[in-house]
Amino acid sequence: MAARLKDVAALAGVSVRTVSNVVSNTATVAPATRSRVMAAVEELGYRPNLAARNLRQGRTGLIGVVVPEIHSPYFGALAGHLIDAAQERGWTVLLERTGGRAELERRLLDGSEGRRVDGMIVSPWSTSPAELASLAGGLPLVVLGELEPHGAIDHVALDNVAAARSAALHLAAPGRRRIAVVGLQSGLGRGTAELRTEGFRQGLAEAGLAPVAEVEVADLHRAEGARAMRELLSLPGRPDAVFCFSDELALGALRVAAEQGVRVPEDLALMGFDDIEDGRFSAPSLSTVAPDREQIAERAVQCLAERVLGRLDTLPGRRIVVPHRLLVRESTGAEVTPV
Repeated sequence: MAARLKDVAALAGVSVRTVSNVVSNTATVAPATRSRVMAAVEELGYRPNLAARNLRQGRTGLIGVVVPEIHSPYFGALAGHLIDAAQERGWTVLLERTGGRAELERRLLDGSEGRRVDGMIVSPWSTSPAELASLAGGLPLVVLGELEPHGAIDHVALDNVAAARSAALHLAAPGRRRIAVVGLQSGLGRGTAELRTEGFRQGLAEAGLAPVAEVEVADLHRAEGARAMRELLSLPGRPDAVFCFSDELALGALRVAAEQGVRVPEDLALMGFDDIEDGRFSAPSLSTVAPDREQIAERAVQCLAERVLGRLDTLPGRRIVVPHRLLVRESTGAEVTPV
């Protein structure tokens, strides 16, 4: 016979209401009590009837996750973490990709796709915060990225300025003087690329330097990194360090450096951003800025849960900044380590 809510309550020594609050995540429960209830849930193999619960509460049990790309290692991994965090709260995820196209971002948000969801987590490239709020029409919404909070929309982001500043200071510290950056995307307005450019310039200024080159790209993938590196290596005064706004760009750049006999890091130090798995296994391994993707996902889903379950319609938008780490590997001079 399947375990019931009252069986879990009896084993945990709490009320049925407390068990319901824990499994539905609808109220604050003391950590020790939550742990006791979850241990009882696990021991008894209790599985809540999520469909029935959602029907009673007027919800679908579905949330939307909208990202620009799926084939990108960064967004693919982030989507996986978002799905894991949502499933832990009993949600099923509808995953959509936009390619950064404004018309598709808007269509997915305004409900014209005909899919009813309890809330959405969105990583927009082309839509402003005000437009997001207008399109969502009161639907609980969490935005990934450094846009200014607007209305009741929460934002979960890295501090891209601080992250790029730390990368620039790391590249300049051993005495490198000709430092270039790859990844500017002027067409996207005040987005991630612009913020990283700002932080990179700040870091170099603190080191008494200015960029020897700033290369714009059409996207953040390997082919653009390779093209940018060919451009940089054709300059009269080649850079002795390059910071790329994604690991994919850096991996493309690394390939061209090898083709042209440029040693990394002896002749040129190279650094990426994102800490994708490929960078750990490249030769040399890739120094990078590592965002905490798991925490980004956890905080985003928690914010959405608070909006959906707690009915925090009047709570102003919150900006939550998650940490990053600077990972120094072989491409900027760390000793070779076995994989």
